[in-house]
Amino acid sequence: MAAVKIYDTTLRDGTQGEGISLSVEDKIKIALKLDAMGFHYIEGGWPGSNPKDMEFFRKISRYNLTHATITAFGCTRKPGTAVERDVNLNAILQSGVKAAAIFGKSWDFHVTQALNTTLEENLAMIEQSVAYLKKHGLEVIYDAEHFFDGYKANREYALATVEAAQRGGADTVVLCDTNGGTMPCEVQEIIADVKTRIHRPLGIHAHNDCELAVANSMVAVRAGAAQVQGTVNGYGERCGNANLCSIIPNLAFKYNVTSIPRENLVHLTEMSRYVSEVANVNPNPHQPYVGASAFAHKGGIHVSALLKEASTYEHIQPEQVGNKRRVLVSELSGVSNLFYKYKEMNVNADAQKPAARRLLEEIKQLENKGYQFEAAEGSFELLMRKAFNGYREPFSLESMRIIMELKENQPVHSEAVIKMKVKDNVVHTAAEGNGPVNALDNALRKALEEVYPAVKKMKLNDYKVRVLDEKAGTESVVRVLIETGDGKRSWSTVGVSTNIIEASWQALVDSMAYGLLKAEE
Repeated sequence: MAAVKIYDTTLRDGTQGEGISLSVEDKIKIALKLDAMGFHYIEGGWPGSNPKDMEFFRKISRYNLTHATITAFGCTRKPGTAVERDVNLNAILQSGVKAAAIFGKSWDFHVTQALNTTLEENLAMIEQSVAYLKKHGLEVIYDAEHFFDGYKANREYALATVEAAQRGGADTVVLCDTNGGTMPCEVQEIIADVKTRIHRPLGIHAHNDCELAVANSMVAVRAGAAQVQGTVNGYGERCGNANLCSIIPNLAFKYNVTSIPRENLVHLTEMSRYVSEVANVNPNPHQPYVGASAFAHKGGIHVSALLKEASTYEHIQPEQVGNKRRVLVSELSGVSNLFYKYKEMNVNADAQKPAARRLLEEIKQLENKGYQFEAAEGSFELLMRKAFNGYREPFSLESMRIIMELKENQPVHSEAVIKMKVKDNVVHTAAEGNGPVNALDNALRKALEEVYPAVKKMKLNDYKVRVLDEKAGTESVVRVLIETGDGKRSWSTVGVSTNIIEASWQALVDSMAYGLLKAEE
């Protein structure tokens, strides 16, 4: 199979996804990242639809991109309007781009019902619009909207629409599964038929409504498509678009097909998470290749095999896409999980198998009480170091008192008073907060910062409370998960109790202790 061009539409089609909105500066940041990855086309937006997209095209022109061609998106001329007077087509020309992707209707149902025009006029709209942009020196990518649905409804007319684009001079004809309902076998058969009539490079633009966008894109490449359109992380309207973070490594590792430079695949995970961060969307941990759980192993039998040969339960090495292997510890773990963790932390526990089994039983008992160490590796590492490394806690609690004062029409007043042993000194301190946990956090920091200055850099990033037995009402056991960071790394810790203050204290203490442990390394 020949090399495949990657066409990214995160900045346009991706922003149609619910909850995703990008500023002009956001779009520029992402475009520069995609260019550095080696993407061939970056669709910046629809210049005829809003001022933001036109501003993007103006600003991105100031950058010297090394790989990507910035592309403007638009549609064919309006029915009954000459191309020279069509606002959208002229906006594309005014954007200053060298390439344009315009879409037209392939489904006769859409032509008569949505466009409210004749089938003949639609063909003229496609051919004339493509020709007009070609006349002005642009590379033209024609997106045949609803092509597969149109083909199944009226084969001859759907083929006539892409033939019109071919006559107009389209450089690439892209077949779109706009509603995302086409099956892979249908994609393969239809593309084979299209190739008998279209002699320009073909592309695929698949939506994920049946969770087949990646599969349909891969089948299309197998059938001869030379361009794949999609978005980073699969962002897009409804169920999203074809996920380029899966398609690109699939092409490289499964088809041995060239797309972006092979050496850039090691930055794929970083790119995925960067786009998530800019878009203010939590990364999907279960996303193939780049998700935090993509190479996470929990079952004891799996980990036992991994220790012998990683390929027993991994289809590629995680480092090939910039990800990393993670072994989780839970009630499903075996001793192999612990030994893998020992190796990660450079703890020599080969001669301590009885102690390891005791620790494993302790972990399983704790998880039965509600602890969850796979989501709190900071607490887990402290537990292991106590068992095998002679680890001593840097501080310990002697007593604690929480004072809450509630007055009508006034904010709740919270104060924490704690007495702690910090190294060889006993520290007695108090602090206020906007709630009991915040007051505890402030008091703990106040007690530690003079002896351990590293605490000043530690910030609480996230605080989650989960009720484990809702039927017990206010007597329920709760699990508190805390995420803490110091600007260089982040870690999670856990606490469990029927008392939310006690559970929060456990997680807070572990978060500080773990942060101090790592600060000394």
